[in-house]
Amino acid sequence: MSAGAITILLLLVYTYAGYPVVIGLLARAARRRSEPLPAPDVAPFVSICLPVFNGGAYLRPKIDSLLAQDYPADRFEILIYCDGCTDDTEATARAIAETPEVAGRLRVFADAGRYGKPRGLNTLVPAARGELLLLNDLRQPLSRNAVSALAAALRDPAVGCATGNLLLAGGAGSGVYWRYENWIRLQESRYRGMVGMTGPIAMIRRADYQTLPEDLILDDLWIPMQLLRARKRTTFVAEAEAHDAAFENEREFKRKVRTLAGNYQLYARMPELLVPSTNPLWFETISHKILRLVAPWLLLALVLISAAGAAAGDVRMTALLVAQAAFYAAAVVGRRGGKIASLARTFVVLNWAAIVGLYRHLTGRQRVTW
Repeated sequence: MSAGAITILLLLVYTYAGYPVVIGLLARAARRRSEPLPAPDVAPFVSICLPVFNGGAYLRPKIDSLLAQDYPADRFEILIYCDGCTDDTEATARAIAETPEVAGRLRVFADAGRYGKPRGLNTLVPAARGELLLLNDLRQPLSRNAVSALAAALRDPAVGCATGNLLLAGGAGSGVYWRYENWIRLQESRYRGMVGMTGPIAMIRRADYQTLPEDLILDDLWIPMQLLRARKRTTFVAEAEAHDAAFENEREFKRKVRTLAGNYQLYARMPELLVPSTNPLWFETISHKILRLVAPWLLLALVLISAAGAAAGDVRMTALLVAQAAFYAAAVVGRRGGKIASLARTFVVLNWAAIVGLYRHLTGRQRVTW
């Protein structure tokens, strides 16, 4: 087998299996017992910031989950930004704001045009009264303890962002992928900090918020990386939960393209993250993020090298080419071929999304709006 093929195989194995093992071992070695920090006499005031677009069907369940928080009712507010909504979202939000149970704790802001989540957060944060900001999305209701658990994590001054646990229900391949991803994030958090946050559930201090560029695609990475510059880490709070359904591959593909286009945008604008001397989490950034962006090209190169070796009569390269063909055939079959084929399809879909995401980044075709 050629040296090129072996190198590519080792890189791919490290990206998807080796790094999780390494970060798990590092987390285990670094774990220290620590006493919980004392609770303040008065709970910090929390502003829950919720940008939405055409989400009328999700609005009531979401607000119900926020109002049901075990956090003191007089110590949090809900701010909703309607981003050019064309359905009944704004009317529903304003009607809820007038109900006795809310009693002035919900305020609604709206723009006539669609501008995206960065404009929404940049509108809500200056109006917020809270010391802490809960950044979240509409579709995912939160567990009852979410606000209190995240606020408790921010008692540590070294923590700049406390992010929660997104749980996906259902048997789609994206659900399996997300459990794998969450495990890696937990280990990173236990070691020295995460390289991103979970968009539907994250909390930061208002004093740490920096106005977002309004063409920003992925605040999930931008905010933690800005905090990292100030030597503040992002920590995973597993007991603070957001709940959603696992998407089928076709729908997950659209979401992932946007996410990966946002990755390319971030590293283009913050190239210092690729330099060990300026990024305290350089190892995690390269292993968790950059290698996954490179993986589709490694997979393509492996096919080409294998085909060339097979054409030259190399038996081992022929076997490798056949193995790849069988894997991609299973991906085409998908869920009809069982669990392994379903996972193969998810793997291929996510890697194809990285290629499309790069194309959209380079051509400027990825919209900010969601």
